[in-house]
Amino acid sequence: MLSSVCVTLFGILGVLLIPGHTQVTPISVCVEDDRDLRVDCRIEAMTNKFDSYEFSWSSGTRESLINTNVSGSSAESQFKDKSYVEPLQPHGYRLTLSSFTDTARNNTTYMCKINGKAARISVEADQLAPCSAVSLFLKTSCVWIVSLLFFFYHCQS
Repeated sequence: MLSSVCVTLFGILGVLLIPGHTQVTPISVCVEDDRDLRVDCRIEAMTNKFDSYEFSWSSGTRESLINTNVSGSSAESQFKDKSYVEPLQPHGYRLTLSSFTDTARNNTTYMCKINGKAARISVEADQLAPCSAVSLFLKTSCVWIVSLLFFFYHCQS
């Protein structure tokens, strides 16, 4: 009897926690193993249109353009040879900035813009998460792991 109550309770909890119900931020920032900065911008692009993108950061009142493919705009010289952008599947772009620790500031707002749609996130330099599959899984799946632990604990007792 107790195990069927556990299954029902955690089944309902599981449905409420389906990732489709959670809000996913369109921009994320992390540090790769080689200390490169990675900014993922998952803004959905318009179909049948060339995607224009801009990546920048700001600290205080100063905004610096890191990388862009917008005609008439150019990245600041300090970033030209240190950054590159690649497309993400199914949509979006990823900026990788090499040796970012040389230029990173304490409290920084990272911004991306794809076809005029913008996203931003503020991050403390010492709060940057590592870009590992395990850390990203734990970041998005913590509730699932805790729920599974409770489920196994209650069903075993």
